[in-house]
Amino acid sequence: MARLIHMSEAASLALHGALLLASPEGRRWTVRELAKEVAASEAHFYKVIQRLAHQGLVRSIRGPGGGVELTRPPETISFLEIYEAVEGPLSPAGCLLGRPSCPVPGCCFDGLLEAASAQIEDYLAHTTLGEYWRRSEGQGGGPGGPGTAEPG
Repeated sequence: MARLIHMSEAASLALHGALLLASPEGRRWTVRELAKEVAASEAHFYKVIQRLAHQGLVRSIRGPGGGVELTRPPETISFLEIYEAVEGPLSPAGCLLGRPSCPVPGCCFDGLLEAASAQIEDYLAHTTLGEYWRRSEGQGGGPGGPGTAEPG
């Protein structure tokens, strides 16, 4: 079944990876560990981590005990920052049907796409990695844990 709202694989990897880096365990993860945890290609995950590092959201520490870590406290990093680090700035909602112009007067979806986009953007902007973990601890886990729904 096709989904109407979709997040790219890169954005999903970035969000899940950042959530793992922000986990209460507070440890560094290697790219290999992150990729294995979310069942993704290590090469693709590496490219996503590079984008997050380029935007100053994560850094890589070399040597024994090294790995990837967040550069700021999880409470200060929003889902929107993670998303835009890999996808670029959100653009205004366009035609749901992908048309440059409409053959009928007005929109047959009557602003539905704009409203849904605004609600999603608001959620991404006001939800931090730290807040996600605070909420999920009350539900019995985090990404993939019991009682939680994975983001994206």
